[in-house]
Amino acid sequence: MPATLPLPRALAFDVFGTVVDWHGGVRAAAAALAARHGLHGDWAAFANDWRAGYAPAMDRVRRGELPWTPIDGLHRMILDTIAERHGLGGLDEAARAELNRAWHRLPPWPDTVPGLQRLKRQTTITTLSNGNFSLLTAMAKHAGLPWDCIVSAELFGHYKPDPECYRGCARLLDVAPGELMLVAAHPSDLRAARAAGLRTAHVRRPLEYGPGGAMPAFEAGEFELVVDSLVELADRLG
Repeated sequence: MPATLPLPRALAFDVFGTVVDWHGGVRAAAAALAARHGLHGDWAAFANDWRAGYAPAMDRVRRGELPWTPIDGLHRMILDTIAERHGLGGLDEAARAELNRAWHRLPPWPDTVPGLQRLKRQTTITTLSNGNFSLLTAMAKHAGLPWDCIVSAELFGHYKPDPECYRGCARLLDVAPGELMLVAAHPSDLRAARAAGLRTAHVRRPLEYGPGGAMPAFEAGEFELVVDSLVELADRLG
């Protein structure tokens, strides 16, 4: 593979896990809230349990069991389902709403902001996330994420990995699918983007599920680029 590759007209970024540390952010928010309420628990396990409900909840919408629901709504539904088994069943409405907003305040990985700042000077950078528009806007404000624009799956009435999301992003940016590169930590997301005609860059995030968490498997050569940080991605696209 050459040291640098042709620069896409635009880069679209998965957000949860790729750009921000959802596990660390949710774990810390739960621990802080629990401390204020005198509660104890395994908040790393809680964060992973909350995240585990994400794909099944989206599938319920796809099957028509639920109406179209923004991710904030799905997160709250999952939280209410798992709260009791993590010792949070006694939280009142205000506390649950506060905890649900932890997804708005997730911290960026250390390489995220410097990497995005460099990439922004090179090409257009946007989100392409299942997070709803208001969530992604609040997160960008909180974490200092320098997006040129925010594209949410909410705009298409579909969640990734539905092809409408990838093609819709290219359409909104007025670029051909092959001129848009998806940057993601999740091989399944990248495979769906590639099937929709996008270029692909995989970012390894070994701590996405916390220390000792398993990284998703993929085949050598599956994706156009494989990097360990967004700074490295900027180097490779330089």
